[in-house]
Amino acid sequence: MVIPVFNEQDAIQNVLSDIPSHLNADVVVVDNGSTDRTVDLARRMGARIVYEHRRGYGWACLAGIDALKNPDIVVFLDGDYSDFPDEMTLLVKPIVEGRADLVIGSRILGNREAGALLPQARFGNWLATWLIRRLFDARFTDLGPFRAVTYPALLRLEMTDKTFGWTVEMQVKAARMRLRSLEVPVSYRRRIGVSKITGTISGTIRAGWKILYTIFKFRLRKTPRSTPPAAR
Repeated sequence: MVIPVFNEQDAIQNVLSDIPSHLNADVVVVDNGSTDRTVDLARRMGARIVYEHRRGYGWACLAGIDALKNPDIVVFLDGDYSDFPDEMTLLVKPIVEGRADLVIGSRILGNREAGALLPQARFGNWLATWLIRRLFDARFTDLGPFRAVTYPALLRLEMTDKTFGWTVEMQVKAARMRLRSLEVPVSYRRRIGVSKITGTISGTIRAGWKILYTIFKFRLRKTPRSTPPAAR
């Protein structure tokens, strides 16, 4: 699993301790330039540390993927403790049962702590998922970062986004490739610390613009041919 982090020293131990032990996950924590004790605490908790100093959520996720050791399933989880790591089994179950290639943890369908999902995030999710439904005929309710995907499907997606368009790129490409995608309800709480995206006006504007740009960029591209999973 891949956990991108940037200054999450107050949350990372909670995140790592709540990962279900029976999953025997290879936990890769990708440090995206932290200046606090995040890396030291994560290492003490037994996580593998990968460094990506080019700032951006997508950059961190790509570095994490490169560090994986040919897993069956890849789980992406934020390091701010807003998601519930112990619900990871809900995400991987449909994949293990052969019912899905990609599973999105939907905060919209699940239980949310009051104030956890800010108004701008709720509106952004609604607009983005509405556009995906209209433009790609794929039904999602959320762009939540807590998600699971088979490793072969992840390689087929050929992810490229380096910043805020990462989650929507994955969902749009999955729709274009007709991957078996579904959502499961997940719980969501107020994160520890301030969000680097929706916690600021500039972050919200930049993220919103990038998400919309990504949706329309892939809408204008030709539909890819159906190909078998790639190997690398």
